[in-house]
Amino acid sequence: MTVAKPSKGRQARLLELRETTRRAILDAALDLFINEGYGQVSIRNIAARVEYSPGAIYGYFTSKDEIFYALAEEGLRSLGARELADAPSADALDDLRASIWRFYEFSKEQPQYFALVFLDRHVPRVSKDYERFAFISEMRKRALARVERCIAEGLFPGTTHAEVALRLLWAPVVGFAALRLSHRIPEGEAIDPLVRDSIETTIAGIRAGAPRHARPLQVAS
Repeated sequence: MTVAKPSKGRQARLLELRETTRRAILDAALDLFINEGYGQVSIRNIAARVEYSPGAIYGYFTSKDEIFYALAEEGLRSLGARELADAPSADALDDLRASIWRFYEFSKEQPQYFALVFLDRHVPRVSKDYERFAFISEMRKRALARVERCIAEGLFPGTTHAEVALRLLWAPVVGFAALRLSHRIPEGEAIDPLVRDSIETTIAGIRAGAPRHARPLQVAS
């Protein structure tokens, strides 16, 4: 007996329904991860939020980690799209400032994604799913290349370790973003100028040769 295939219209509706359900699962998971903490949330909790059975959730995602990876990819791709689309200018320092500032803007525009990926210590590392997050490596290479350009043009001392300099630039941005997201900044105090000053202070320190202790991690081949 020949089984009739679903019409194109019905197939489209089924795909739309599936995508709507997938979106609902991701939204529920993101809210739970942020408010309860990744380590405290189970597939059962997510299923209860969207009023599905745990088994139904597995029809969309193989695990809680897979849900996290999907959320992380969404958030980080929004950052990567802007970073990778930005062409180099004539000013190497301005390009470096722009890269670091975009990272901070991401924490403001996508605070839930930022908090989940960068502040929750219980989430899996995105490097474990390398192929899916290969664009993150490209983003990091772009930022590192901007530091190396500053060294090559004599804007930073030749003894500067690019990896160390990049970490020094990122660290205060993550710190201020964490303070803002956790409401630790006094009411009425503008945080954006603090972040800009932290970037400028770090750049000034690097130019003065202040980083003398840290060394880049040597990865065994």
